Amino acid sequence: MPVTTRPVTIRDVARQAQVSVSTVSRALTAPELVRAETRVRVLEVAHRLGYQPNPAARSLITGRTGNLGIVVPDLGNPFYPGVMRGAQASARESGRSVFFCDSGGSARQEAALVRSLAPQVDGLVLCSPLTGGAELAELVALRTTVLLNRPLPGVSSVLMDSRSGAEAALARLARLGHRRCAYLGGPDESWTNGERLAGLRSGAGEHGVELRALGPFPPSFAGGELGADEALGTGVTALVAYNDLMALGALQRLRERGVTVPDRMAVIGFDDLLYSAVCHPSLTTVALPMEEGGRAAVRELLARLAGEPPSTRVLPTSLRVRASTG
Repeated sequence: MPVTTRPVTIRDVARQAQVSVSTVSRALTAPELVRAETRVRVLEVAHRLGYQPNPAARSLITGRTGNLGIVVPDLGNPFYPGVMRGAQASARESGRSVFFCDSGGSARQEAALVRSLAPQVDGLVLCSPLTGGAELAELVALRTTVLLNRPLPGVSSVLMDSRSGAEAALARLARLGHRRCAYLGGPDESWTNGERLAGLRSGAGEHGVELRALGPFPPSFAGGELGADEALGTGVTALVAYNDLMALGALQRLRERGVTVPDRMAVIGFDDLLYSAVCHPSLTTVALPMEEGGRAAVRELLARLAGEPPSTRVLPTSLRVRASTG
């Protein structure tokens, strides 16, 4: 008769590691709640015995799914895949799985996704630039949540310092002799858009530069083309775009109009996408820590799930000077 081998159970691991079943469960699903040496011993025994946790049973015992959810507004924007890579790396290090969702830039779709995800995950990271404050407060009440580039009282957030980046961009233009600049704005509802405009205005006041705020424009390549068209009639000699996609669109439109960059018009973006270094002319941009933002958001979410109070972390940005400004 064939010999059958029963599957290794959590009780087998507990017996060999000389700990309780609940300790094994915590070591595998909530390691922050277990002493490091105990977790190492449990993991060594589990690996030696070939233990494979049953996700359904684990969820029933711990009340946790082992899953995290991340909602972004536009996977077509290369900024967000960078964030997602960082988030997935941090989640993997902690033994979590990640569900990624794209709201398509729709506040209504974002709300529907959050309500659908909430019962299936332990916590959420929301990149929510457009949802109104009152509705956002309702959504974050459904599950432990960390917001990326969006502050909300009482909720953890990871912010990228767009304001100081905008100030650095304006200072660079002033040093090059520009006295009339335009900002090609993104969505009015976007907190990040407001921070960038505030930084530019602060820098313009400090350096005696006239700043014209144009838009809002769609935060896309086509939006940059529209913004450049409008800016060409204003007499400005420099453009700062809401993001790199818009800046790339502006470069294309200026090329079509016979406006040389940077001789007749300087251009600066935000993000530091890969395309920004390889386009012609290469794009001066405020570099944002995309992957680190995703990593930090997941780390903050895990801290909240472990009982830590809400906190806000601000990540620094830096100006990458390239050919589009000289």
